[in-house]
Amino acid sequence: HVQLVESGGGSVQAGGSLRLSCRVSVDALRPACMGWFRDIPDNERDAVAMITPDGETEYFDDSVKERFIISRDNATNMVYLQMNKLTPEDTNKYYCAAGSPYACYSGSFNYWGQGTQVTVS
Repeated sequence: HVQLVESGGGSVQAGGSLRLSCRVSVDALRPACMGWFRDIPDNERDAVAMITPDGETEYFDDSVKERFIISRDNATNMVYLQMNKLTPEDTNKYYCAAGSPYACYSGSFNYWGQGTQVTVS
């Protein structure tokens, strides 16, 4: 059973930073593409950032390029999203997701956390 638990959300002023963390259940992280997503209208979720199993390749939505950093530590089963220069437009609930190695290319993820709220004022 794969479990993902996010933490690190909160309220911050514009221009500030937050670091989101995602703890992945043991043995689930290593072969997985990992991603961070946020809610968009019509109950959909949009990819903010993704990182391949080996950490060599990353994807960022245009709106967060140069501001957000995704990283992973396979030894501790953790995935992170460093969010810098936050704006009110970044206000959203952020979800950690895990998928097969191919998910980084297909965008199809199998496992989701409950999400953590980020509010920028």
